[in-house]
Amino acid sequence: MNRTRFLKNFMGLGLLSIWGCQTGSSKTNLVGLEGTTNKQDDPEATKLLRQELKAAWHRSEKMTMTNVEQMPPEFFKFKYTDEAMTFAEQWRHCVIYTCGQLSGRAGLKNPYKDVKLPVQMPKEDVIKELKNMYTFVRQSIDDLSKEKLFATCDFAGDKIPVWRLFYALENHIIHHRGQCVVYLRLNGVVPKGFYGW
Repeated sequence: MNRTRFLKNFMGLGLLSIWGCQTGSSKTNLVGLEGTTNKQDDPEATKLLRQELKAAWHRSEKMTMTNVEQMPPEFFKFKYTDEAMTFAEQWRHCVIYTCGQLSGRAGLKNPYKDVKLPVQMPKEDVIKELKNMYTFVRQSIDDLSKEKLFATCDFAGDKIPVWRLFYALENHIIHHRGQCVVYLRLNGVVPKGFYGW
């Protein structure tokens, strides 16, 4: 099921574009959107939301691993300027940021709270930590109570529902994955295409 169809079904709306393209305050959210039925109390809608989130993160993992596995081990310390992060640091940052933000804003135990990842990691360690991160995200989607999933949290100067935080964090990974595509090209690796969402 694609995101547009899912959200239309979830919200009971055929006017998703009005919601998705609104230019006003983003404080209006899925569970509080004026004129819609509150789907928070619908167990089937909550189940579908969890399935949609897990599907999105599964696809994210596939695309991330495709990117990471393509980089030869000797280029994990590559960076294009002194100020930039290395290839390995890009992914280390994603692991720490994703787990930290999700833990802090959704009230979960941070698996990296007492772990100090080395700034530079070899390829096999980057892959291991990324797999740990994706496992943590999927487990969090399953373990969060319905109330917590629909609760609001502070994020980027606004308040958003926790379920939307999962998409915000994946957007952050997309940003860094895009940078890493450039890292591949700068080292003579032709990135594999990403198909689907």
